Order: sequence, then C-alpha cells, then structure tokens
Amino acid sequence: MLQVLSSAWALLLGMGLLMVGNGLQGTLLGVRGEIEGFSTLEMSFVMSAYFVGFLGGSRLAPEMIRRVGHVRVFAALASFISAVMILYPMLTDPIAWSLGRVVIGFCFSGVYVTAESWLNNAANNENRGQALSLYMMVQMTGVVSAQALLLVGDPAGYETFVIASILVSISFAPILLSISPTPAFDTTKPMTLRQLMETSPLGCVGMFLLGGIFSAQFGMSAVYGAQVGLSLVEISTFVAVFYVGAVVLQYPLGWMSDRTDRRLLIMLVAAVGGVGALIGMILGVTFTMLLVAAFIIGGMTSPLYSLLIAYTNDYLEYEDMSAASGGLIFINGLGAIAGPIITGWLMGTDVIGPKGFFMFIAALMFAMAAYAAYRMTQRVYAPVDETGTIMPIYPTSSPVAMEVAQEVVIEAAQDEQDTQEPA
Repeated sequence: MLQVLSSAWALLLGMGLLMVGNGLQGTLLGVRGEIEGFSTLEMSFVMSAYFVGFLGGSRLAPEMIRRVGHVRVFAALASFISAVMILYPMLTDPIAWSLGRVVIGFCFSGVYVTAESWLNNAANNENRGQALSLYMMVQMTGVVSAQALLLVGDPAGYETFVIASILVSISFAPILLSISPTPAFDTTKPMTLRQLMETSPLGCVGMFLLGGIFSAQFGMSAVYGAQVGLSLVEISTFVAVFYVGAVVLQYPLGWMSDRTDRRLLIMLVAAVGGVGALIGMILGVTFTMLLVAAFIIGGMTSPLYSLLIAYTNDYLEYEDMSAASGGLIFINGLGAIAGPIITGWLMGTDVIGPKGFFMFIAALMFAMAAYAAYRMTQRVYAPVDETGTIMPIYPTSSPVAMEVAQEVVIEAAQDEQDTQEPA
C-alpha cells in the first residue's frame, strides 16, 4: 500500500478532490431545485441526464484518448466540468440543467477513464489490487466529505457552486503536473449483450435493476430530503450515510462472497436492501429511521455491484472476463438512466408522494432477490472452492476500473492455480 501511495499519491489526491466536487454538485442541485420550485418530475430528468452523459462518455472517451492523448482529453473535460458548475446558478431552468448534467456526466466519465488508466499504469501485478482498493476508498471518502461542504454556503446563492467548480479545477493540477509518463491506452472489445445474457442471466438482470437502484439513490436522495422538509444539515447527513454504509459493508460482504453460493448471497443482500427501503417508507417520519434506512440501502447496493460482477465471472473463461465488463457497465447504465425518471414520477404523484423514493428502491431490490431465488432452481452452482475471488468495486467507476478489477481477479486465480499444480 505504501508503494502505491508513493507512486500514485498525486492521482489519488486529485481524484479525491474531483469526487468532492462531483458529490457536492449532485446534492446541491437537489436542494437548489426545490428552492427554485422545480417539480419532482423535472428534477428526475435533470438527475437522469447525468447517467445519459456518463454512459455516452464511457463509450466515446476511449476513442478520444486514442486520438489526442490523455493530457488533452483531461484538460478539455476539466474545463467543461468547471464551466457547467458555474453556469448552474445562472441558468436556473430544468432544460438548461438537464443539458448541463449530460455534459457533466460525459466529462466525468471521460475523466474516470483517463485517471483509472493512469492508475493502472502506475501499479504493477503485485500491487494492482491494493491500488484499486485504495482508489475506491478515495472515491467514497470524497463523496462523503462533499456533503459537509453543503453547509458552507447558501444553496440559494452562488458560493457553493463556485466551491464545487474550484475543487474540480484544483483536482487536475496534481494529476497533470506530477504524473509521468503518460500511459498507453487500450480497452477490450466488449462481448455482445446476447452472449452475456446467455452466459449469466442473473448477472445481466441484476446489473440492470441495480443501475436503477443506484441512480435513484445517487440522484434523488437530496431531492427526497428537500421534498420532505429536511434541514440542510439533515440532507447532507442523509446523503452521506448511503456512502458510509457502502464503505463499511463492502468488505465483510465480499469476504462472505468468497465462501458461499453467490446466488444465495445476492438474494439475501437484495432482500435486506428491500427491507431497508421499507423501513424508510414506513418509519421514515423520524430522522433516525431515515438514517438507518440509508445505511442499509447504501450498504447493500455497492456490494451487490461487486457480487454480480464476481458471479458473472464464475461462468466466464479468463480471456472473456475483461470483454464482459463493457457489457455489464452498459446494462447497468441503461437501468441508471431510467431510475431517477421513474422515481421522480412516483414521488410527484398525489397518491404516493415522497415515499415513492423508497418504494421504487424496495420494488427493485425485492425483484432482484426473487430473480436470484428463481435462478437457483435453474442451474447448478460450482463448488465454492472452484469459484473466483471478488474484487470490491463501486458503481461510480468507469470501464477501465472494471477491466483492472477483472485483471486482478484473473491474476489471483492464475497464481492460485500455479501454487496448486506442483501438489
């Protein structure tokens, strides 16, 4: 870990600041939208637009990097991100915000692709797993820390938007000035979606449902808080607890994943996440129970992402694992685009209201649990000692991080195989 820090500290520092800026702008828009009188449905389209841009960026950014190089792509996308963040309070219109979110999502996706390929280049076979784990920790720490900055300025003014823009601008300085050399860039051609679905139906269906769950959580939690009348402190705490749960429970559930039938664990984790959403829907009249619900939902969502990837890998040859990552991210992205829109529609109805936030998450969690239970009756699972290991990874990552995680899993499996062969 110390070796990773010494070789990639500038990248990790820059990405930490970048995640603070990204986490801040997402929550800030949810609060500011309520102040401006935007309807819940309008805000759902604003939040969904980020995932439209993110999905597009994950497909186009690799080609941009091949054509003009990491540094130019990095600098250009940084400029757009900073500019859009400044424009938000100037153009307080749902359509303008939606277009800005498409740009922001596209740019952040490209930035992640660039930074994660740099991180992979800075690591070696011995420490690549530690480097990716540290990167994931920095990501979540940045998003959690961002929620405290929501209290620094008045969300009805300009100050907080300026802070987010400054953090993003500063984040690129250590990366562009300290990291050398620029890595070579290449990505694997993805598997077709039909091949992926035939290989792992649960992996594909689960990733689609999880995309909707995560995007609702990431995009609409602040909107929910503003709609039910939480204070600024309560909203920032509520949003932060989702990510605290993800950090706390990711590794214990990953440890369990390597020691049990992953389908059973996926079913149980999804069911617990659904129960957490029911707690928020039924008992969320008290702030304490809202925090309990947020911790459970966040703590189940991110581990499910890693679990579904690891489960899919169990049915793939080593040479196909990296190719499958692009398809899984694309499926997850499709679900993510729909998540905020459906959630916003539910929250905007007179019959359901704000509870639609938790109702949507509960419905998708229980649907995933039910489908996992069904798949357990359709296929015999391999013995636990013959399945691959799990590499914790969060839904905010780009295809590059996914491919790096796949490489770590492949290398671990091959090392274990080499160790066992003499015996």
